[in-house]
Amino acid sequence: MIYTRLFEAYQNYKELSLTKRRFKHSDILPLIQNLPFDNTLAGQSFEKRDIYKVKLGEGKRKILLWSQMHGNEATATMAIFDILNFLKPQDDEFQDFREAILSDLELHFVPMLNPDGVERFIRRTAQGIDMNRDAVALQCPESKILKGLVLDLKPEFSFNLHDQHIRYSAGISSEQATISFLATAYNQETEWNEVRTKSRQVISAMNETLKEFIPSNIGRFSDEFEPRAFGDNIQKWGSSLILIESGGYKDDTEKQFIRKLNFLSILSAFEAILSNSYQKFTLEDYLQIPQNQKYLFDLKVVNAKVKLGEVDFEVDLGINLEEKNNITASEFTHKSVIEDMGDLSVFWGIQTLDAKGGLLKPLSDFPEIAQKYNFQKQNLVLEGEEAHFIIDHGDHQTVIFNGKVVE
Repeated sequence: MIYTRLFEAYQNYKELSLTKRRFKHSDILPLIQNLPFDNTLAGQSFEKRDIYKVKLGEGKRKILLWSQMHGNEATATMAIFDILNFLKPQDDEFQDFREAILSDLELHFVPMLNPDGVERFIRRTAQGIDMNRDAVALQCPESKILKGLVLDLKPEFSFNLHDQHIRYSAGISSEQATISFLATAYNQETEWNEVRTKSRQVISAMNETLKEFIPSNIGRFSDEFEPRAFGDNIQKWGSSLILIESGGYKDDTEKQFIRKLNFLSILSAFEAILSNSYQKFTLEDYLQIPQNQKYLFDLKVVNAKVKLGEVDFEVDLGINLEEKNNITASEFTHKSVIEDMGDLSVFWGIQTLDAKGGLLKPLSDFPEIAQKYNFQKQNLVLEGEEAHFIIDHGDHQTVIFNGKVVE
């Protein structure tokens, strides 16, 4: 199968200058300028950063793809440059596939739609607005650029490329939703017209490709209509909208493996469109993709003991980590929180620690250990507090510092 071979050959096309999610607008400008494809200035952001569109292909079927509508959702941006590298003329085993894409399709890529948000590595624009809730009000210049592209190009298909939180699960399961899809609704009734049907058929084709590589880690978002969102409105405007969300995968903090999955799935979508093979997929094929759920904690501690007065009882703890940008938004630290305590048997942990009846105690109860981690305050082990504690087994201790098992 071609995608197995592409998976193995991926490193030949990976854009090696992008290795972490927190790159800047200035990092991608030379990449765009050096491409052997047409690039045009689509407009400028609120803070006057240039937003470029790259065009390639001579086919009659137009496809528009954009990434980083949310500035801190960078996985697909990296994958776009990998795809553009792949589509450059070259002598390899995929040349027939490449030529078919470029002869049958006209591709338009906007690699970075919200460069001001990227600079801060935040979701929103410099105006503090969520661009994906600005399709109607059009308060942001970036929103006006996107709507203008959709109305001017009239693409048959549009790809809205995002990241989602790593704690989404694929259905009610312990499996992270690594890639999730949505054929957005175009009305409150979430009906299936021809435009939306084509969206979920292409998604089903992409799902078939990805099942070879992540059979248990594909999710589907619920399709409640959001009248302010671009995806819902673009579907309503007549372009089949495919939303892709990059979530989490074990030991892939910088989403380099997930980037590779974007590369494969988007290329498989191109193949399904140019060959019309997507038309064979049914509504049942789409609905069998497990719906995204929130059943995961970053760390779940089970079978921990709490002692209050003369009473002992066991609890589970659900701990989450949030990324906090440094001053330049080029690196990050984690801040932990104990999200829940009690019976968490219906949830899973991306990492799970069995306390085996060890007694929960605040880190501040162990001055020597606290000093080792430069921890100088009194703390409690309670829901809503940061996760700094000891699991005391008497003859040994397990240390949790800032939500991570450290010793």
